[in-house]
Amino acid sequence: MPVLKHLTKLLPLVVVLAVASLVARAARSPLPPAEKLPEVGIEIDDLKAAVARVNASFTDRWKESGIRPAGPADDLQVLRRLSLALHGTIPSLQEIRQFQGDSRADRLEHWTRRLLADRRFADYFAERLARGMVGKEGGQFIISRRDRFVDWLSEQLQKNTPYDALVRKVISETGLWTGNPATNFVTAAVNEADVDENKLAGKTVRVFLGQRIDCAQCHDHPFDHWKQSEFEGLASFYGQVRTSGLVGIEDLESKDGKPIEYEVEDRKTLKTRVVPVKVPFHSEWLPEQGTRRARLAAWITHPSNRRFERAIANRVWALLFGRAYHEPVDDLADPPESTRDVLDLLGDDFRSHNCDLRRLIQVVAASEPFRLSSEYELPSAADRTPAEQLAAINAAHGAWAVFPLIRLRPEQVIGSLFQSSSIQTIDQNSHLLFRTLRLIQGGQFVNEYGDLGENELLDRGGTIPQRLLMLNGELAAGPTRGNPVNAVSRISAFASTDEKCVETAYLCCLSRFPDAEEQACFVGRLRDTHGGDRRQIVEDLIWALFNSTEYSWNH
Repeated sequence: MPVLKHLTKLLPLVVVLAVASLVARAARSPLPPAEKLPEVGIEIDDLKAAVARVNASFTDRWKESGIRPAGPADDLQVLRRLSLALHGTIPSLQEIRQFQGDSRADRLEHWTRRLLADRRFADYFAERLARGMVGKEGGQFIISRRDRFVDWLSEQLQKNTPYDALVRKVISETGLWTGNPATNFVTAAVNEADVDENKLAGKTVRVFLGQRIDCAQCHDHPFDHWKQSEFEGLASFYGQVRTSGLVGIEDLESKDGKPIEYEVEDRKTLKTRVVPVKVPFHSEWLPEQGTRRARLAAWITHPSNRRFERAIANRVWALLFGRAYHEPVDDLADPPESTRDVLDLLGDDFRSHNCDLRRLIQVVAASEPFRLSSEYELPSAADRTPAEQLAAINAAHGAWAVFPLIRLRPEQVIGSLFQSSSIQTIDQNSHLLFRTLRLIQGGQFVNEYGDLGENELLDRGGTIPQRLLMLNGELAAGPTRGNPVNAVSRISAFASTDEKCVETAYLCCLSRFPDAEEQACFVGRLRDTHGGDRRQIVEDLIWALFNSTEYSWNH
């Protein structure tokens, strides 16, 4: 984009103008000490019963399968997972010091609530949810404003709007896409002023019920029970949607005295036929009154519709772990009638607490699988063949008896790079310079690194271009160069000892303390160094940590 390129070229000038004030502040600001964590003024629910039910389900599963779970992860490791999942970045050194200053036994629960109350959660999760609802690009610019939709989602998350109410508004909202941003769910499926009812039907079931029925658009599903007639019946709910530059999205029952119906062309007769609205199951959940979309929204979010709560539980699980409980995240099987799995346990608690998305996140974050180590010590490994060892490890991963190793998504990598380069927390209260750099350069990095868009929750291996971008790319190299305001210079200048210098660099980049071997290696290089020589060694250390395998993985 030409505008983006010009803005990027102007950034050095912006830096020159802003750096003077930042230098003065940085010169007076040593490394942050450990401090007491202030209480967050939000209501604290008792999650213990819900978490206990989830944990009991896994305990029974592991016992029945003869699987011994991994040991517990270190608290700092769990904090890193939480920050990556909820803010898209590793915790800052400032946050780590605050966390260290909190001596409460349940500090992780308190920290989860703190992260959820932070505006960064609303902004980050809004983008994650928007990708499923409207995709990465959105629709046609004239009648689709993806940015307004994401901002609106963020506001709803910040207010903790009940998720079912949010979804009903997304499906059924009317008005202009600028003034009523929820309508962009529909406008994202508009092509040349025509609403694509098929796209909306498939998207609605995929995102809000967690099932893929797109194949039934053209024929009965070859591997599932979905019928083409069922798909057409769902598409018909969007058949009365019309767009107008004056009123935006509206539902019209008739035009020029004639009823508006959803019609399809019969492939055999080549004649059009009217398709009435129809839901594929439990028609008794469908209200008789209201617009077609409002009725569909009520059916989707009906309190008895287990698919709805299972879908969001599976998506939240995927966003916290990096891997869905059932994969793919939007292709769940029908809910089992005779048994209830973990998604049902999470969904039941979600429903009974007014579809509270934050509470759902807290329950998952406090569960035993989320707190387990990613290192798995196989019992009796010496007595097993390599094939048996591999099978046992795969079984442990399949049963969530060990935290999965998942490659960070592009926005998490660049978010962590920016945060690692500053010892202070980068958030909405940060200097305009930092926020501008993150916005412009972050988007550029995500595109170069490889953005999977709405398929971002699919597990993909790393690529050679990604490694080259980290090793040689300017965006990755920039934060490692010392300047008066970044972590490199402040660590090298203010760390009281060589040991503290190495420790602080590891906390900034990997959110952990170095082990004895790592400490000895870098302390030996730092000994008796000063000024530019010392700063160069710290630059090399942070560059090495940025490019370590550990940095680019959630573990």
